[in-house]
Amino acid sequence: MKQLNNYLSAFFLALVLVTAVGCASTSKQEGTGEYIDDSVITTKVKAAILNEPTLKVAEINVETFKGVVQLSGFVSSQAASSKAVEVARSVGGVKSVKNDMRIK
Repeated sequence: MKQLNNYLSAFFLALVLVTAVGCASTSKQEGTGEYIDDSVITTKVKAAILNEPTLKVAEINVETFKGVVQLSGFVSSQAASSKAVEVARSVGGVKSVKNDMRIK
């Protein structure tokens, strides 16, 4: 019976380790928790841009990877580009902002 308990304990330990490693992140891939966090950040940035009357959210694409927000798309002026970056930086959880927007 004691040997069976040892096997079961070893099995559950291995199962826990495999699960933890499967959800861990790498430098090029997010873990499950990071993916959810990034989705929340992306949503908050889009909402903040939508609430800014000088910006058109439909023209600005927002992507987040490990807290780094990338803004892309087209804006009407350099001022609009700068404002979008400023708005994105003000959102909680944003580590940095990459500005890949183009002026049309």
